[in-house]
Amino acid sequence: MVYSLSRIAEALGAQVVGNADLTVRGASEPAIAGPDELALAMDPKYADGLAQGKARAAMLWGDAPWQDFGLEGAILVSRARYAMSGLTTLMDPGPEIAQGIHPTAVIDPTAEIGPDAAIGPFVVIGRAARIGPRARIAAHCVIAEEAVLGGDILLHAGVKIGARVILGDRTICQPGASIGSDGFSFVTPETSAVEEVRKTVGARGDAVGQSWTRIHSLGSVEIGANVEIGANSCIDRGTIRNTTIGRGTKLDNLVHIGHNVQIGEDCLLCGQVGIAGSSRIGNRVVLAGQVGVNDNIVIGDDVIAGGATKIFTKTPAGRVLLGYPAMKMQSHVESYKAIRRLPRLAQQVAELQKAVSKLTRND
Repeated sequence: MVYSLSRIAEALGAQVVGNADLTVRGASEPAIAGPDELALAMDPKYADGLAQGKARAAMLWGDAPWQDFGLEGAILVSRARYAMSGLTTLMDPGPEIAQGIHPTAVIDPTAEIGPDAAIGPFVVIGRAARIGPRARIAAHCVIAEEAVLGGDILLHAGVKIGARVILGDRTICQPGASIGSDGFSFVTPETSAVEEVRKTVGARGDAVGQSWTRIHSLGSVEIGANVEIGANSCIDRGTIRNTTIGRGTKLDNLVHIGHNVQIGEDCLLCGQVGIAGSSRIGNRVVLAGQVGVNDNIVIGDDVIAGGATKIFTKTPAGRVLLGYPAMKMQSHVESYKAIRRLPRLAQQVAELQKAVSKLTRND
């Protein structure tokens, strides 16, 4: 593909200066950009790289002196990362999936395939499944019975969609995502040691000889529009009601959502986040990498939790958390400052003990 600077600027709502008809075939870091690539230097700290590369055009910060860099043309942007979103959307063709149904696909005769869908090799679509218009489904995806997939969805290779799962319009699932697996829900005939520990906060009681019996998952998973699911992420179906994820929420790779969990709109869940069963997450919540959420708790709207935070209790809206266990980020930082002082404090206490002991002996 070839892109003129004017086309790129129009897509980004940005300003183009110099030769607007100049064309590029891709984007690159400034120091290694070739003459047919758009150098990305949206911050002054990257400007030195322009002299090392061979780019004739660049995307620069809003008031950049573009002519000083020997460029023939430039696109000026005010918000670098937002501009990156528009540029990468324009230049990313997505996976190659030929329109129509590949001859190796196995599709139940009762399934409904929307117009202009693209179904790749070795895809399996089960009984009474419904696939929306312009859906793109890459190789080796499996879509179980009665699943409903909206329009313009994109399933990358190897995605597994369970029975009766609902995916909203424009959902994107990265390779290996699994949506609609059984919930991890088991019970013992007698009171278990886990139940005793929950009640006593430590003592396991007299529970012995336990064996686990499955609680089957009768619900499914319902996902809103414009949701993205990262590679190898897993979302469990609900026990009775559906597990739900709201419109616009984004899940990174290796995220696990337990059974019955309800997640609101426009949330951001980073890599290796784990949310235990039946918890409720509000709107616009951000959970950084490796955040863990206990079962059966509520996290309010607009909560932000820093990396590796472990949340065990209800969290009010707007709270910023960090640590294990989770606490207000400011309190966590102060606590760790105190921890760093402990060796010095211990030394001072030891010296004080020696001094007191010496005075006692002298008396």
